[in-house]
Amino acid sequence: MKEQQTPKYMQLKQEIISWIVTAQFKPHEKLPSENEIGKQFEMSRQTVRQALGDLEQEGWLYRVQGKGTFVSDQSAPERKNSSQGMTIGMITTHISDYIFPTIVRGVESSLRAVGARLLLASTDNEKDKEKDSLESMLREPLTGLIIEPTKSAEGNPNFNYFLALDALKIPYIMLNERYSDVDAPCLRVDDELGGYRAAEHLIKLGHTRIAGFFKTDDFQGVHRMRGFLRAHREQGHTVPPDYLLRYTTEEKQDKPMQALFAMLQREPDQRPTAIICYNDELAVKMLDIVRQAGLTVPEDLSIVGFDDANLATATEVKLTTVAHPKTEMGTDAVELLLSMLDKQHQRRQTQDKIYDPQLVIRDSTRPPQS
Repeated sequence: MKEQQTPKYMQLKQEIISWIVTAQFKPHEKLPSENEIGKQFEMSRQTVRQALGDLEQEGWLYRVQGKGTFVSDQSAPERKNSSQGMTIGMITTHISDYIFPTIVRGVESSLRAVGARLLLASTDNEKDKEKDSLESMLREPLTGLIIEPTKSAEGNPNFNYFLALDALKIPYIMLNERYSDVDAPCLRVDDELGGYRAAEHLIKLGHTRIAGFFKTDDFQGVHRMRGFLRAHREQGHTVPPDYLLRYTTEEKQDKPMQALFAMLQREPDQRPTAIICYNDELAVKMLDIVRQAGLTVPEDLSIVGFDDANLATATEVKLTTVAHPKTEMGTDAVELLLSMLDKQHQRRQTQDKIYDPQLVIRDSTRPPQS
C-alpha cells in the first residue's frame, strides 16, 4: 500500500476498495479473514475490524454471521443511482485549460437538462492521476462515465479499471481518442484528415518547405502527423527528417520552441516557409519565437494550428487552424451515453462518432515570398 499521512484503517479501506473496483474480489465473494488481512498488512485486528465496519456501513461489504465478510454487488440499483437521479462521471486531461472548459460546458448543460449530476476529475495528462480518478469515480454511485484517455499512444496501464467498469455494468465512452485495448464508443475528430487538410492548404499556397511539430504521446498527434505526411506524399513532396519534430507532454514547454528557433537561424533558402503545429496553444507560442528571430507571420512564415481554441483569435495574428467541435462533442457525448443506458446490452453495437475537420483560414497563412 502507499505510504500516506492518514490513519492505518483509512489506508486499509482504500486498499480494499481498490480490490473491489478492479474486480480482484467479485460481488458476493468472501474476503480474507480479519486475522489474514491483519497479518498481510501488519495491522492489529482492531484496525482491520474498524476498516471493514466502515466499508460495511458504506455499502461495499456485507457480513454473514458465522461465515465471514463478503463483497456487495456494486451494480445493484441502490449503488448506481443517487436520490437525485443519475450520476455521470467525466475524466479529462484538463478541466480549466484550453478547449476543455467548452467541452465540459456542453456536457454539463446537457446533463442539467435531464436532472443528472456531473462528477468532474482531471488527470493533468498523467497516468497515475488517471488511475486515482478512475478509482475515485468507481467509489461513487456511478451511472455512466465519459473519459478522455491520458497519453493514449503510450498504452493503458489502468486497464483493470475498465474491466471493473464492465463488471459493474457501468457504460462509458471516450472523447478525442480511445485506448487500443478498450472496447468503448469514441467521439473524435478525424485527426488524420485534419493534418492532411492543414498541409494541403499550405502546399496549394505554394509552400514546399513545411515543418511539422506534433505531440505524439497521444493518438491525436500521431494521426495529425500521418495526415501531414500523407499530403506531402500525394503531392510528390518529401519531408526532411529535421523538418519533423515529435515531442512528449513533458517536452512541450521547450523542445518545439527551441527546434523552431534553430530552424529560423538558417539561411533563408534553407529554413521553412510554413509550419503546422499540434495545436493552437503551441502555435501561439511559436509566434513569439518568430518575433525573437526577427521575422513576421505570415510574411516570413505561415503558421497553422489545431482546435480553433479561443487562443486562435486572441493574438494580433489570427490563426489559420483546424476546428474542433468542442460544445457539440460535449452534448453528443451525453446523448450517446444516455442511449447506451437505455440499451445496456447493446454497447458493442454503438457506433463511434467521427467529426469532419474543417479548416478555418485566417491571417496566419499566405503564399511564400518569392
